[in-house]
Amino acid sequence: MKTIYNDNTYLKLNPTWHVEDSLWKAVQVQKILSKNQITAKTIAEVGCGAGEILKQLSLMCPEKNYLGYEISPQAYSLCASRESSNCKFIMGDILKTNNFFDVCLCMDVIEHVKDYIGFLSSLKKKATYKVFHVPIDINVCAILVNNMIKNRKKYGHIHYFTPETALASIEDVGYKVIDYQFTAFFKELPAKSLRSKIAKYPRLFLYLISPRIMVRLIGGCSLLVLAK
Repeated sequence: MKTIYNDNTYLKLNPTWHVEDSLWKAVQVQKILSKNQITAKTIAEVGCGAGEILKQLSLMCPEKNYLGYEISPQAYSLCASRESSNCKFIMGDILKTNNFFDVCLCMDVIEHVKDYIGFLSSLKKKATYKVFHVPIDINVCAILVNNMIKNRKKYGHIHYFTPETALASIEDVGYKVIDYQFTAFFKELPAKSLRSKIAKYPRLFLYLISPRIMVRLIGGCSLLVLAK
């Protein structure tokens, strides 16, 4: 089936496939696993994109084995060049395999998947622990400026979440949420637009008062969830 992920559309709109954010995301993953004393020998990533998150994790913890799954031929051509002795990539669907891992990463994926509830349910069987990173697209400002349509056109987001609906969706299919936290990309990554640069200062102010209030009003964070 032709989609924006295999007909070059997504690659044209996002030519780096978000590699510039990958080290930061890898650090977030490592932090939440370490905080909760999760030991793992095998780590998989579903929808690994350009593969840079796994590459960075493999450099941080080279004693582990990493396997990325990607269904887009354009993304796979990017991640294939990042293979190493302990970090491999497969062009294929993890749900169609019998493989099982200690940890499975699902980083900025469920917002793209048509049947994300069915996807979450099927993914339960693929690893003991899962780490989800979910964009929090629904906030007051996003609704006022119609930002969700922008995310739909450029990034392919077809589902939109608040922190509460993201957690509820994960729990509804039977996961036990072990830990979750906001990932404050607005203050830790370079701003990608003039609007983001302007919004940084009110976000910083509100973040000091309450990250949850900031997320509800003007966004700027995603949600990182560790589940079993």
